[in-house]
Amino acid sequence: MSERAHRKYEIAEKSHRARSLWKGLFAGLIAGVAATAAKSVAERVYPPRIHGEPEPTEVLAEKLVGHELAPASRRSAGKAVTWGIGAAAGATYGAIAEYFPEATHREGASFGLALMALTHENVLSVRGAASETDQETTREHTSEAASHIIFGCVAERVRRLVRALL
Repeated sequence: MSERAHRKYEIAEKSHRARSLWKGLFAGLIAGVAATAAKSVAERVYPPRIHGEPEPTEVLAEKLVGHELAPASRRSAGKAVTWGIGAAAGATYGAIAEYFPEATHREGASFGLALMALTHENVLSVRGAASETDQETTREHTSEAASHIIFGCVAERVRRLVRALL
């Protein structure tokens, strides 16, 4: 959708409904779950880690519980962290978009890249759950960027659809 068409949509959307934090949170929550599913598929097609490196969310899960987990438990805990972060990020995005439509810029791609910068390039690397970005290969970095752009775009499409239905 062009920038002009997107602005027309935002104006029409604003004029037809009142802002609602709860509806924004709910639409974003649903969007975050759908976007997490899309990101997971994208990472299967173009995986960011191909040499057996642990998933950052699995490492984070172990840090949260304070001890090593059995491999099956580690995978399950990592998935729980992944889906929890995706749902929470989506809900936050939905609430922000409700009051600041500029947050939906570039059909959600900007949101996806901002999320990548916040998680992979800051929080996860500070917590020791992900490698520093200067230690990543180009392939790892482009895979992360691509999957986060997909996350953001899917989140925006689903958020917009669900919010229109509410």
